[in-house]
Amino acid sequence: MAAKSYSILPTAERANHHHQRPRRPNLKKLAAGFSLALATVSLLYKPAINHYERIYRQYHSKTHSVEERAHTILSTTPLIDGHVDFPLVLRSYYGNHLDGESFSAPFENGTLMGHVDLARLRAGRSGGAFWSVFAPCPENGTDYSDANYADSLQFTLQEIDIMKRVFAAYPNDFAPDVDGSDAITAFRAGKLVSPLGIEGLHQIANLAGNLRMFRDLGVRYATLTHNCHNKFADAALLERPLRAAPPAWNGLSDDGRRLVHEMNRIGMIVDLAHVSEKTMVDVLGGGSWEGSKAPIIFSHSSAHSICPHPRNVKDHVLQLVKKTNSVVMVNIAPQFISCVESDNEYGLPADDPDNATLGKVADHITYIGNLIGYDYVGIGTDFDGIGSVPTGLEDVSKYPDLIAELLRRGVSDVDAAKVVGGNVIRVWKQVDAVSAEMKANGAPIMEDKL
Repeated sequence: MAAKSYSILPTAERANHHHQRPRRPNLKKLAAGFSLALATVSLLYKPAINHYERIYRQYHSKTHSVEERAHTILSTTPLIDGHVDFPLVLRSYYGNHLDGESFSAPFENGTLMGHVDLARLRAGRSGGAFWSVFAPCPENGTDYSDANYADSLQFTLQEIDIMKRVFAAYPNDFAPDVDGSDAITAFRAGKLVSPLGIEGLHQIANLAGNLRMFRDLGVRYATLTHNCHNKFADAALLERPLRAAPPAWNGLSDDGRRLVHEMNRIGMIVDLAHVSEKTMVDVLGGGSWEGSKAPIIFSHSSAHSICPHPRNVKDHVLQLVKKTNSVVMVNIAPQFISCVESDNEYGLPADDPDNATLGKVADHITYIGNLIGYDYVGIGTDFDGIGSVPTGLEDVSKYPDLIAELLRRGVSDVDAAKVVGGNVIRVWKQVDAVSAEMKANGAPIMEDKL
């Protein structure tokens, strides 16, 4: 999230000897090989990938338009946005009050304040989102005491409550109680896959017990920091004023390492959006520590090589993302997709808003996909948490336009399906599998010091 305002076929073999006549290809063997390749992909990417063979069969033909192909992809694989700040709109504009038609009518007819409502989600063929139950950093970001985070904890519980009330009011539209293994089932039932995410460990008020409680309440990922350091990890940015952050821990603290493994144990996805470069490397096992035992996500981050912002992911970190089977979900905020180097006193690049477009978002996705593979990139818009949007991606109804643009650029239907949801579902399932294994092996609970 941006600083908030509270108002991604081998070539054929030649004949081994130049005197030999090239052998005619064995079509049965070729067909069997192609089927085996599809089966292998299916094993790696269940549950979403079992749709990919259907996508290939139906829409590999050039006679279909990119819009038709995008429609089929979004009909067979859920587009799961890695980060949507809809709860912040409910708080800022509605005071967390849902009674009466002042909320329900615009939410249902597509005129709600912000970038998200039910009508536009359906128009954009959304498959769901991680809804961010964000709480702001405390005013004193260098005080890591439990007491300093009391308001953050209360704020978080209020945001969880309002989203649970939305889910309860629209039970035929939202599926909040899901994990990686049943996300596809919810999608097939016509519901929006709806896990929650917290945006910074300040929200757990220093207690692993609170993290476990949040897991029970529907939270499925935890961003390690927002724009403030905490007891566990270094952030990329600090606020008041917004600036590049000097380190506090040089990555993760000792408590942070223990907490990451507790997140692995309970099945909480580790999110590295907002964290410092050293924190990224630590968690991805690129330093002296083993790192997370499960793949991670960047819920809303983009490519540093295109936009050199401290919040974005550098190429060497992208290689660690690939090594760990993780995923970077590309943020669409203009300041994170379109910027240029600057020598300003805050260590931030200069914005380039004129080039903040849907095409620039596609640049980030294809850059990551071409660099490390389309198995490791997704979409995390930051809708409702950003003050401006790229031209062409004004709200959630525009998702199909982004997928069509990827196809127009030569991204395959199978790869596009991975980007929209296959990759994050894979990571989610692997997180759940690691959790089950750790529990089966008797991994100890992280006990809080009282």
